[in-house]
Amino acid sequence: MANYLHRTPIAGSAAPEERLTPTLGWPHLLALGVGAIVGTGILTLIGVGADRAGPAVLLSFGIAGLICACAALAYAELASTMPQAGSAYTYSYAVLGEVFAWVVGWSLILEYSLVVSTVAVGWSGYFAGFMTGIGLPLPAAIAQGPELGGIVNLPAVLIIAVVAGLLLVGTRESARLNTVLVIIKIATLMLFVGVALPAFDPANLEPFMPFGFGKSVSADGVERGVMAAAAIIFFAFYGFDAISTAAEETINPERNLAIGIVGSMVACTVIYVVVALAAVGALPFTAFARSPEPLALILRELDREAVAGIVAAAAVVALPTVLLAFLYGQSRIFLVMARDGFLPRGLARLSRRGVPARITIVTAALVAVIAGILPIDEIAALANAGTLLAFAAVGLCLLILRRRMPDLPRGFRTPAVWIVGPGAIAGCLYLFANLPAKTQGYFLVWNLIGLALYLLYGARRAAAARG
Repeated sequence: MANYLHRTPIAGSAAPEERLTPTLGWPHLLALGVGAIVGTGILTLIGVGADRAGPAVLLSFGIAGLICACAALAYAELASTMPQAGSAYTYSYAVLGEVFAWVVGWSLILEYSLVVSTVAVGWSGYFAGFMTGIGLPLPAAIAQGPELGGIVNLPAVLIIAVVAGLLLVGTRESARLNTVLVIIKIATLMLFVGVALPAFDPANLEPFMPFGFGKSVSADGVERGVMAAAAIIFFAFYGFDAISTAAEETINPERNLAIGIVGSMVACTVIYVVVALAAVGALPFTAFARSPEPLALILRELDREAVAGIVAAAAVVALPTVLLAFLYGQSRIFLVMARDGFLPRGLARLSRRGVPARITIVTAALVAVIAGILPIDEIAALANAGTLLAFAAVGLCLLILRRRMPDLPRGFRTPAVWIVGPGAIAGCLYLFANLPAKTQGYFLVWNLIGLALYLLYGARRAAAARG
């Protein structure tokens, strides 16, 4: 019989043969988090944010980072208390109950699928440009999806297959490669700062807040303001939640998960603010606000063509680290949902290498279809909506568990919990309110579909799995 408020044990209930092998230390987790966070966001969203907030995009980055920091602290405590794969879905199941866990899991599916697919399509664009540059242009039929006149975006499908193959080889091996790529990515951003910061002109910061603080609709129909930009820029910060999906595979999770989650957020917030300051100080924001590659454009305007080429080439190297982190995270969330009966139980079996091969292949196939065929441009902002709901749920779980089980052993305790927890919840809800109205409508429809599936299928399967 369905029990919509059934809660799983805090200690977890996975069978020994289904539990993943701990192989990751805090440096791997830190690299996983930075690899997930620093990607398309910093490479493209500085332009989008500047278009909506002007030079005050610096405030937008700071506000989005502060809200994410509250969520990261909540994640750190819950991950160290419940070191299990599944992230916000697992915490919601243990603290709030089954139906809430389903809604959060459904939102995470939306987040991870859209991020992986969007990044894969973005990588495909960079790769197609690279091939054209060396005299081997790709036919449009296999380089673009149907919505752009092609048949299938083959490069996007192939890069997902390559990343999935790395994950199938083994978690530790893919984490090592990810660490190398992350170092290259950070070095490239520091190169941009080193070139752009000497060109800083305070006049480029005036007027500092041309579109105001709150969200308002401009004459061209675009929603602008510091908070409108922050709601979009939020995309550039999340990714640290992928670390929490590695809980079962972490050595000494009580300590290392907190280091990975909080450390990656602090590092990326500093990187983002410094890069944004260098960008808006080097050129008037109107010069790069609409560019799909704002950092490279700024460098070209500064007559640094060679450095611009390096930054553009680094994007091809950087984006697969985002794919790896999010594809890894989504496969672990699906793994736990299979254990709980929401997906076929056979998908939770591990390969001889100790990785969830079946669920990784299924996950890769799902996102490859989205990236290769379906139009995703208009609904990509839905990833933000799904993430905001998950982050708010984690903040709520933190407060409830502190009240319900104050003496529960915790590897990491969030400081100022009654400020941080409400800060994560209120901040995420405020950013959600500043998302475009169309996005909010799509998200409501997505969750209505999810609740229907839960009532017609998921609740019965979960009850059967519990016996």
